[in-house]
Amino acid sequence: MPRFAPLSGAPGRLLLAAIGCLLMAGHAAAAPAAGFSFSHHDWEIACDNTRTCRAAGYQPYDREANALSVLLTRKAGPQQPVRARLQLGDATDEPAIAQLRPDAKLQLRIDGKPQGMLALGQDGVSAEIPAPQLAALLNALKGDGRIVWSSGEFEWELSGKGAAAVLLKMDEFQGRLGTPGALMRKGGKSEAQVLPALAVPVLKVPFMAQQQAVTVELSAAQQATLIGELRKPEWKEDCEMEEELGSSGRPLRIVRLSESRLLVSAQCWLAAYNFGEGYWVINTKAPFNPVLVTTSGNEYMGGVISASHRGRGLGDCWSREDWAWDGQQFHATGKLTTGMCRMISLGGPWELPTLVTEVRHRPK
Repeated sequence: MPRFAPLSGAPGRLLLAAIGCLLMAGHAAAAPAAGFSFSHHDWEIACDNTRTCRAAGYQPYDREANALSVLLTRKAGPQQPVRARLQLGDATDEPAIAQLRPDAKLQLRIDGKPQGMLALGQDGVSAEIPAPQLAALLNALKGDGRIVWSSGEFEWELSGKGAAAVLLKMDEFQGRLGTPGALMRKGGKSEAQVLPALAVPVLKVPFMAQQQAVTVELSAAQQATLIGELRKPEWKEDCEMEEELGSSGRPLRIVRLSESRLLVSAQCWLAAYNFGEGYWVINTKAPFNPVLVTTSGNEYMGGVISASHRGRGLGDCWSREDWAWDGQQFHATGKLTTGMCRMISLGGPWELPTLVTEVRHRPK
């Protein structure tokens, strides 16, 4: 799977909202409880269905040069630490990046005061932030401290705008408010009240659905019947194009899922740099009784439908959803964005999921 990037800022939030509407247009037959996401100014948070939370912050919104992002990750449960990574923007030919050596070190300053040196990793643009620097960073994010990493004459500034609201949301979601481990509102409540981590759900894909997709041919009469059943008024808005369903420009693709179920797909919409296909589970013969999974998919492989979309043409921010077949129906198994469109990296620096599932493939 490609790396993806966070969608936010005013344009990014609009793009993410638009993509979200398209993705939610499909109705998977069964969906696990979703997580939570929120963005405010230059910060955002995504918490998944295991209660792990990931918060990402970026350079100030009005600044394109010397882009950077910091990712804060915290698992659910008492006494869990916060872990942090820094990613410098390398989506464009930045002079600041060009002058860095592979073994470069950046100096962290908060309100002008040195907080230590940070050694970049082998990629020359990212690093794990050590605990002492992280403590100073978190303290600064609660207020209005100026946070800067520098190398020579070049500086990368992390915006604190929106951070307090995002960190408060993290505490709320994980049940940490009023405890010693809270990031924003510490107190004397017992850590025992902190919500525990939840197990990653498991979905098993049957062997038949894992095999190389076998195309199923329908007779002309059967296809005409199926097309009629696919023209439901409630699907028309999200799956309407000039070409007719079943025509040479918009053919139906049908593959086998099981002895009694098939998967049919057809193009539903086409945008400047994204496209979406409709996927329906149908009976092997009429009446086909199609059940819609999504109208925004763009790949089916091994029992899994995927929908990946750019937040903008530059490709520095993406969203993705997945649905997996359990032998009876498709279930939503994954949902993530890579966050804000801030030119951190092509494909995006982080994965910010709100839904995770371990998809296993059953042996024959």
